[in-house]
Amino acid sequence: MGILSAMNKSVSGLTAQSFALENISGNIANSQTTAFKRTDTSFQDLIQSGTSKVEQMAAGNVLASSRSTIGLQGSVEASQTKTFMAVQGNGFFVVQKKTGEIDGEAVFSPTTMYSRRGDFKLDQEGYLVNGAGYYLSGLEVDSSTGNAVGDKPGVIKIKNDVYPAAPTTRIDYKLNLPNYPKTVNADSTIAGSELWSTPVTSVTSAELDDFKENSISGGTVTVYDPMGTPIPVQLRWAKTVKADSTVPVEDTWRLFYQTDENASGTDPIWLDTGQAYTFDSSGAMTAPATGSISIANFTAGGTNLGTITLDHGTTGITQTYDQNGSARVRQLTQDGVPTGNFVDVSISTGGRITANYSNGKTLDIYEIPLKSFAGESWLRPQDGGAYMETRESGPPVTSSTGEIQGSALEASNVDISEEFTKLIVTQQAFSANSRVITTADSMMNDVLNIIR
Repeated sequence: MGILSAMNKSVSGLTAQSFALENISGNIANSQTTAFKRTDTSFQDLIQSGTSKVEQMAAGNVLASSRSTIGLQGSVEASQTKTFMAVQGNGFFVVQKKTGEIDGEAVFSPTTMYSRRGDFKLDQEGYLVNGAGYYLSGLEVDSSTGNAVGDKPGVIKIKNDVYPAAPTTRIDYKLNLPNYPKTVNADSTIAGSELWSTPVTSVTSAELDDFKENSISGGTVTVYDPMGTPIPVQLRWAKTVKADSTVPVEDTWRLFYQTDENASGTDPIWLDTGQAYTFDSSGAMTAPATGSISIANFTAGGTNLGTITLDHGTTGITQTYDQNGSARVRQLTQDGVPTGNFVDVSISTGGRITANYSNGKTLDIYEIPLKSFAGESWLRPQDGGAYMETRESGPPVTSSTGEIQGSALEASNVDISEEFTKLIVTQQAFSANSRVITTADSMMNDVLNIIR
């Protein structure tokens, strides 16, 4: 009978709209959940059986089903937390669930899952775990080659290692020298004025005062021995030829470094590097022509550091006018480092986990792979924004076009205004189905009254 059928269809309508309301309420509840993917509702009409004539087929029942929006990205927002990360584009983090501990070591489920929730933080054991309790997996990076090792991700565990000390082997040194240094013997107003009239290759305590009066400071650099011990090294420059403007001669400078400030007697306090630095009339350096020198048995603070390369670059040292008569250092750095303690980690764009150390050094230790699926909408959702592969989704592949952004988070893809609009429509549809049932009930009563 048509009236009873209408009631049944309206009941299916009420059920379908209730299902839609359930999805809407869940979306609104998770509007602030990191990387949450809303669930939309699709409605499917069912054909009423009983006749093969098209013109006699009535509208059938309705069936509601969920529609995934896994492929719709939420907005990516910057974060102050270094270990937070977001996927820009398609792709999923590889994660695992912790199942317990054995002898104090964490044990993880063998089932691999996938997630876009990137609010990872270091726990006390050194694992990166997100707010839903999923542990991040990645590939270890070979420190010597900088390449990822293998292709099967494992749970990432950050070790509280130290960065080993490295001795100084090269000093990068660039500066401008004054054409007339501010020393005792230099007088720019007198042609032929002597600068340092009695130059020596090493300075002992007997020549120390004369040396300091007729040389200028070239800066101080801290170098490191193989154990990472810091050793401050002072540098001084002395001009050793007459400054006679009437004779077109190249100006000559000598560079000295302090080898042992506590030396006495005939032991040297300062040593000449063994290189004459010359400049043409325009102030460009003509020697050393290569722009660098090597100092064998470089000894500072009583420690022999071996051979040190002093690199100036071909234009790194110039000689021009300076009103103060002093050297102006532009660069004075070296390549040695002391031992560094682990400080924290950060995520670089591209998905590298970088360990930061107290000596200012960084080291890439893990690479975070992204996995994608041919049928990502068919992934099976799990609690906490994780997904499992299904036969319909296909296996994970590494051809993801997404990119990891460090210090960022993906927000929920729920649009509150859109959900409220759907809420109003759903409410009206639910009321309309209720009204159909009321009308059908009234019509049934009319039929019963006819019989009476």
